[in-house]
Amino acid sequence: MMFIKKCIISSILLSFCFFTGVNAQIKKQVPRPVNFADIKVGGDLSVRATRNFERLHDDIYKPENVFPLVVSPNSASWPGDYEGRIIMGLVLEGQALHSEPKYLQQMIDLIPSKVNSKGYLGPIMKDSVMEQQLSGHGWFLRALCEYYTWKKDPKVKGYIQNIIQNLVIPTTGAHRVYPIRPEERLKAVGGMSGSTQNTIGKWMLSSDIGCDFIFMDGVIQAYELCPSKKLKAVVDEMVNRFLEMDIVKIQAQTHASLTATRGLLRYYAITGSPRLLQQAKARYDLYRKVAMTENFENFNWFDRPEWTEPCAIVDSYMVATQLWEYTQDPSYLEDAQHIYYNALGHAQRANGGFGCDNCPGPHADILKVHADEAYWCCTMRGGEGLAKAISYSYFLAPGAIYVSNFNSSLVSLKTTSGNLTLQQESGYPFDGVVKLNVVKSGVKKPIAIKFFSPSWTANPKLTINQHPVAFKKDKGFLTISYIPKDGDKIVLTFDQKAEAKSMINEKYNHPELYSFYYGPLLLGYEGNDIPATAKNDQVVKISDSEFILKGKSVRLSPVCHLLNANVSSGSGYQKRILFKESR
Repeated sequence: MMFIKKCIISSILLSFCFFTGVNAQIKKQVPRPVNFADIKVGGDLSVRATRNFERLHDDIYKPENVFPLVVSPNSASWPGDYEGRIIMGLVLEGQALHSEPKYLQQMIDLIPSKVNSKGYLGPIMKDSVMEQQLSGHGWFLRALCEYYTWKKDPKVKGYIQNIIQNLVIPTTGAHRVYPIRPEERLKAVGGMSGSTQNTIGKWMLSSDIGCDFIFMDGVIQAYELCPSKKLKAVVDEMVNRFLEMDIVKIQAQTHASLTATRGLLRYYAITGSPRLLQQAKARYDLYRKVAMTENFENFNWFDRPEWTEPCAIVDSYMVATQLWEYTQDPSYLEDAQHIYYNALGHAQRANGGFGCDNCPGPHADILKVHADEAYWCCTMRGGEGLAKAISYSYFLAPGAIYVSNFNSSLVSLKTTSGNLTLQQESGYPFDGVVKLNVVKSGVKKPIAIKFFSPSWTANPKLTINQHPVAFKKDKGFLTISYIPKDGDKIVLTFDQKAEAKSMINEKYNHPELYSFYYGPLLLGYEGNDIPATAKNDQVVKISDSEFILKGKSVRLSPVCHLLNANVSSGSGYQKRILFKESR
């Protein structure tokens, strides 16, 4: 018996060493985002994140309203979903803003009294597999994993292990037969919060088609924390089934599909399997071509352009950024900026929450508000998106610092060349001036500092202490290599292109239509009439919020706004973002 126990322990240790070795190898090869503890942001991003964090402390998110679920008529059919999303939003934004969430510990303390006898939320699964219960526990697992990573509370790791043992592993075999034939799923059904629709075999299926694979992402993060052969078997089963599913033909929910794509990237970082990276690229690229709106939001389902969902927008933003991490293809980082400014930057409401919009492109030239706030899901996921935007401001790789987005910030970087503290001042995306001040440098040998240089910029110039310096341009970045000294002032300037561009969605493309941009910012027209425009009209900036077409009385403004109360369903707000040549 002792020999058997030793063999089991040795096997587990061997598996764990391989697991962590591959993970470390992937992480060493690619740029990694800065830790929350090492950055403080200012400017618009600070305002957005702070207001969202405040919203997550309103009455509907207090512990007594999270446990039990009483905020939405349909939320009770999503055990773990509301709880997981609010905990995760508080955990990530609390770290990003260096502010302890007020009610987070109370929520964690309530978990033992709210779970069933098996240690998970909702009914005990017996003869049926409820897709929405699994999906909800995808968020619950992710939230607990993020909380444990931050606080290292052993009780919370125990909660994770209970869910693995009593909910995840018992579903072994079920995912292999998850219904993926298009004719098996009910179409043109479901509301913004989703509902159980029909039963096939053991599966009680959701109108949010594919949300079983939201569960997959949470299971993979749990596997990263608590690796085992049995858990890996479930992960592999779910990954294989997701890759068998035609997400367009089945009209999968884009949120579920993009969350699953994040899961593929998470599993790629663990295993190093090139197939996972290739499949993640293929699914994101497909989404971008056929299910993205003209302001970079999403169709809620593939081939159903009815409304958008900021949960999916956050997923697309994270996937695009992570694809850049793993491929170094700058087009993904350009996508991430477009999504952040024109999709998240439009869908955030004045109260800090996030709401749904219509789907301009297939059948509409005008951007409107569909729902003021999806408080039961999107407002909480907005917390994750904004927290990630903070950490995505800088990336580190051996011998290199990537300034991947321009935000006013203070960052402390632990590089292979020594520690470095930088203060950034930036008015981007409204102007092309970025100032990087070296607050303190312990760097002893040259380090590469890389500034993102997207395709909508031109005439870049770099100076150090007012002296021009040469730079190299490679893979979308301007690179200088030198030893920073205390007090150095690095200044990057560039022009932003103002131009008309064709539609971004390839499936619903109308060749005669175009949109106006200033840098990454999509511009819109607020009038009720149809303005006279031409694709070669020159866009002139008057202020950060006002642009004109030269020689015409057409005034445009960015769809990106900072908590503008006028962007609401009751105000009559709308913006034309697609234009046609007027003769």
